[in-house]
Amino acid sequence: MTTLTTRLRMVHIPPQHRAYTALVALWVLSMISVPIFRWIAGDAVMPFSISLTVLTQAIAVLGVLGAAWGWRRTGFTIGSVAALGWLVEFIGSQTGFPFGSYQYTSLLQPQLLGVPLLIPFAWFMMLPPAWAVAQTQVDTQRRTAFILCSALAFTAWDFFLDPQMVGWGIWKWANPVGYFGIPWVNFLGWVLCAALITAWVRPVQLPVRPLLLIYLITWLFQTIGLAVFWGQPQPAIVGFGLMGLFVLLAFRAGWSVKP
Repeated sequence: MTTLTTRLRMVHIPPQHRAYTALVALWVLSMISVPIFRWIAGDAVMPFSISLTVLTQAIAVLGVLGAAWGWRRTGFTIGSVAALGWLVEFIGSQTGFPFGSYQYTSLLQPQLLGVPLLIPFAWFMMLPPAWAVAQTQVDTQRRTAFILCSALAFTAWDFFLDPQMVGWGIWKWANPVGYFGIPWVNFLGWVLCAALITAWVRPVQLPVRPLLLIYLITWLFQTIGLAVFWGQPQPAIVGFGLMGLFVLLAFRAGWSVKP
């Protein structure tokens, strides 16, 4: 019990980041609201709910990075991740490379050349938390190892995300086979694209603890959401195990990397 209490005390947001806890709280409230809105208004409200949760999480990540890095570097990061995230989604939806053949439906608006403009913000909201996970395991100067660890931590989230989004009709696959209707090549594509974006941004000196908290909360809410509210217990179990592995590795590191 003493060891557990000691570790839990380490999971805190340091003083220089406390001003941004309100952004994280707003994001958490937006996630809690999703099943409530659906219960009240039905499936028609889901595009709004998805947009709300993505944007509030992206803003929380933006606030954390801005406090630690300053706005010039943070602006370069969000611009790079958003632009490259949109580009890989456009190439993927048009050519089938590297994710497999898929198309976005018209549910999420607005769109640019068939890719919802919300999607690049989804890349941004989870890549920095994945970078933070990697920094607890690998020195950022070990570029190849850091990039690979970041890409794997990021891709672990997609084992929740893709079945959920397909179930909600946000995108669809031409050949729905593999992992609950998701081609296995999709996950290799995620690793590749996350690695390329990370290599371009070259993140260092990350505000680790606040970003790890976002990664942890995402893991918990995705597990509960898929298992309890969205009727997808099997992806919930798989995502719980895969993403949870990275949570465990970060937690076992004591969250001791400088915040």
